[in-house]
Amino acid sequence: MARVRYVGSEPVTVPELGDRLVEPDTVVEVPDDRFEGYVCQTTNWESVEEPGARAAAEKKAARGAAKGADL
Repeated sequence: MARVRYVGSEPVTVPELGDRLVEPDTVVEVPDDRFEGYVCQTTNWESVEEPGARAAAEKKAARGAAKGADL
């Protein structure tokens, strides 16, 4: 899941997120394949964490932990 921040000035209901009410300056998780559909609306949404970023960070942390265990 990717994460985006709502930068609009008024709360909005987002049907794609189960009719969730999103307040200004709130970070929400969105499906990776829908990320571009949010961040292309630059007056409403901004990127916080791009698709796959969390998975890449977890893999890097796991590799680091494995190397530490080998010492």
